[in-house]
Amino acid sequence: MKLDETAAGVYAIAVTPFDPRGDIDRASVDRMTDFYIGCGVSGMTILGVMGEAPKLDGEEALALTRRVVARAGALPIIVGVSAPGFAAMRALARGAMDIGAAGVMIAPPSHLRTDEQIVGYYRQAVEAIGADIPFVIQDYPLAFQVVMTPKVIREIVRALPSCVMLKHEDWPGLEKISALRSFEADGSMRPISILCGNGALFLDFEMERGADGAMTGYAFPDMLVDVVRLSKSGERQMAHDLFDAHLPLVRYEQQAGVGLAVRKYVLQRRGAIAFDSQRTPSVGLSRTAKAEINYLLERLARVDGRAALPSNGA
Repeated sequence: MKLDETAAGVYAIAVTPFDPRGDIDRASVDRMTDFYIGCGVSGMTILGVMGEAPKLDGEEALALTRRVVARAGALPIIVGVSAPGFAAMRALARGAMDIGAAGVMIAPPSHLRTDEQIVGYYRQAVEAIGADIPFVIQDYPLAFQVVMTPKVIREIVRALPSCVMLKHEDWPGLEKISALRSFEADGSMRPISILCGNGALFLDFEMERGADGAMTGYAFPDMLVDVVRLSKSGERQMAHDLFDAHLPLVRYEQQAGVGLAVRKYVLQRRGAIAFDSQRTPSVGLSRTAKAEINYLLERLARVDGRAALPSNGA
């Protein structure tokens, strides 16, 4: 089933499991997919920034997609297809959809500066991959150095019917969500799904501004599922209390350079993957950093039993 504007809930940004030699750990791909499904996610996104996509070649990317899609069954899978050139983007996008992916995610290249350049880039991307493939705009100026105003996002949505979702990762970005929803309310933009990233750092208020859910890689996706559910059911205090309990670990994950290492370490501790290995070039965790993470998990376990993990001796 193809992705559309009704997508909601939590789409977990998945890591790519590697073994200590740097090879894709196929057994952990299955294990990780089962883990995310068990956490109650609505979908998964693979080959994003957190998935170390630039470190995989085209064959590996398609093989990983095939394995995740086959394991996930009916769960929709979004595939990151951002690439320096449109030939590689088209090959991965068409290949992923042929395998059974639900849609693709496209980030803007960092050289774009004007609104016209941004809209023009997405027009060309759709021409390259085909207008039949639903796509997600990845709006992450902190990483890509491309600033998309609400008006330019509206223009992309107006111009390209295959745009069905925004991955919102602007910071600060709460007013952007409000502006986009106001465009929908006044009829100047058709409805799209808005799922939020940034490690879920602002998810509590993003939901209240009109987001449909989260698309991020925080190592407790089951917490994100609960916060989205509580927010949508109007249980504001419970949503904020649960979110606040996780906030110290969410914050720790947000450290530039080591955030992926933190996430992989916690996912390994939770049994989602066998190793916390990254493919080089990479930055690992010191013993001190691991001790700090373990301390945060112990503190979190006092209010959320999911963080009560067996000791690993680190």
